[in-house]
Amino acid sequence: MTKIILKDGGSGQELLARSSMPAHPLWSAKVMMEEPEIVQAVHADFILAGARLITLNTYSATPERLAREGVGDMFQPLQQRAIDLANAARDEVGEEGVKLAACLPPLHGSYRPDMSRSHADLLSAYQEIAQAQAAACDVILCETLSSVAEVTAAAQAGIETGKPTWVFVTLKDDNSAELRSGEPLSAALEALADFEVAGIGLNCSKPEIVSRCFPMLQSTGRPTGAYANGFEGIDALDIGGTVDGLRARTDVTPRNYADFAMQWVADGASFVGGCCEVGPAHIAELAARLKEAGHSLVGA
Repeated sequence: MTKIILKDGGSGQELLARSSMPAHPLWSAKVMMEEPEIVQAVHADFILAGARLITLNTYSATPERLAREGVGDMFQPLQQRAIDLANAARDEVGEEGVKLAACLPPLHGSYRPDMSRSHADLLSAYQEIAQAQAAACDVILCETLSSVAEVTAAAQAGIETGKPTWVFVTLKDDNSAELRSGEPLSAALEALADFEVAGIGLNCSKPEIVSRCFPMLQSTGRPTGAYANGFEGIDALDIGGTVDGLRARTDVTPRNYADFAMQWVADGASFVGGCCEVGPAHIAELAARLKEAGHSLVGA
């Protein structure tokens, strides 16, 4: 029996779908400010679906994003609120073995490596985020990273906490095996060679792109993971824009998504889950398929 880390799906899009508010540049953080009960409910639904690793709802609560929207003083309160809501969801469901993941996202916005700076410039912000979340979490999840500088800065900040740190990058939709920055995936893997990360993976890319590029991860000999999105594409999203401009694919059904994820597991992935537009129904289908195949679902 193989142990598979099964994380939750894309909380941000799920929150947007359930919220009564219009979309906002702060996205999931804005929902947490105004309707925190929805955040707890989404966490609980992913746990009930079978997820054993729940990601803190802090993806859009970075110092840069909050300052840009004039609420920089909300950084620490939002980190604590995210921790409290995740813990409340675990308590509500009462499922044993559910772990929490700290979230080290792109600092300025998704898919915008042109906004990122050097490793040295990014490191302090990533350290601030990691230090605010690490004590409450079991895993550090560096996700949706679009450039080599983001990859190495987030990885270093995560490792410094002493918690297992997984690093996930997002790739272009054009089969180029390039990060959103245009740097080759191979460059990110080479940059991580000297970092003691728990594993490496691909996320927030089309599932077909993940499948095509996954063998490159396996060639490193390190633990690997993958979780894709269900977007048609990401070109419509600008800095300061809102995610409601992105369209979901109709063919990324729970069954079809689970087909992709089960192939990643067959190819060696030990960490799977979902990203944007992958909801509790997708995770429930994937959890059932993994158990049927004889795998044990874990959180870390």
